[in-house]
Amino acid sequence: MRTATALLLFAATLAAQQNKPSGFTKAADERVQFYVKQNKFCGTVLVARAGSPIFQKAYGMANREWDVPNTLDTKFRLGSITKQFTATLILHLAEQGKLRVEDRISKYYTDAPASWSKVTIHNLLTHTSGIPSYTGLPGFFEKESRDPRSPAEIVKLTQNMPLEFEPGTKFSYDNTGYILLGYVIEKITGKSYAAYLKETIFDPLGMHNSGYDEWTPLIHHRASGYRMDGNRVINAAYLDMTLPFAAGSLYSTVGDLLIWDQALYGENVLTKESKNKMFTPFLEKYGYGWFIDSMGRHKFVGHGGGINGFNTEIRRFTDDNLTVIVLSNLNTDSVGKLAGDLATLAFGEKIAAGAGKE
Repeated sequence: MRTATALLLFAATLAAQQNKPSGFTKAADERVQFYVKQNKFCGTVLVARAGSPIFQKAYGMANREWDVPNTLDTKFRLGSITKQFTATLILHLAEQGKLRVEDRISKYYTDAPASWSKVTIHNLLTHTSGIPSYTGLPGFFEKESRDPRSPAEIVKLTQNMPLEFEPGTKFSYDNTGYILLGYVIEKITGKSYAAYLKETIFDPLGMHNSGYDEWTPLIHHRASGYRMDGNRVINAAYLDMTLPFAAGSLYSTVGDLLIWDQALYGENVLTKESKNKMFTPFLEKYGYGWFIDSMGRHKFVGHGGGINGFNTEIRRFTDDNLTVIVLSNLNTDSVGKLAGDLATLAFGEKIAAGAGKE
């Protein structure tokens, strides 16, 4: 049986390698180096066709003070890529009949003010609740981001502020909404968000290099985060990881995210009906934890992440069975551009002249 499985994996890998444009490996590496040389990227990238990598490589340092290089096993903070896992847990609970996405959040968060009476779980998932985002508070990162808080304490930072709009009428990216979703998960399951995620998704899928990024535990191969200060690289500011919670506190590797990508093609994680909900765009092309967009004629579902010292991107071109994952431990606004460039090259298309330059 093992021999047959190995042969199938080899055949799939060979087919994927044969199904890539001529010169793709060289062109992809040169494109990544283009960003590296401008201090716009440091990390790992993976491009896969039908679940088999056709390009994967690590660049730069996981720890610059000790000259430890990034590898394909390096673990990166994901930032808002976390939201798709939170959305999946909510839909998983809905499949079990433990909640409905039409439920009002006040059913689970009993301290909800009267102004939230129309806010539903669907609104939280799609960033259409009108609840102000705590990360948008003036001076939050300068004054508040080092102090640990419980999910309820985070919600209380903005719960007495007026809604920004009538629920369901507009889109406004809202981290408070996803903190509330994590709160709901913990209240229904009686378990921590991290524990329920591990037992529901990470362990069953074999994503053993993924988890909740806490400061205290020793996490093997965890990257340090950096940012640019003018022309020099410096350490990113400390962020207590209770604060991003279900909106942005996970870590992973490119390999584990490929496992995640492939699992979403089947129904081991969610039913077809649940996935239809997740990948149906509401306002501003946003579904449940995913943007639904396109590059030319190529449709994709994807999401980026940005957190102190890290930027990330995953794009799933499901009609083309192509996946692009970019994880950086250097804050940069170019990770999404790089992911798009790698996809363009994988499709055998040309990148516009001058793209990616300042």
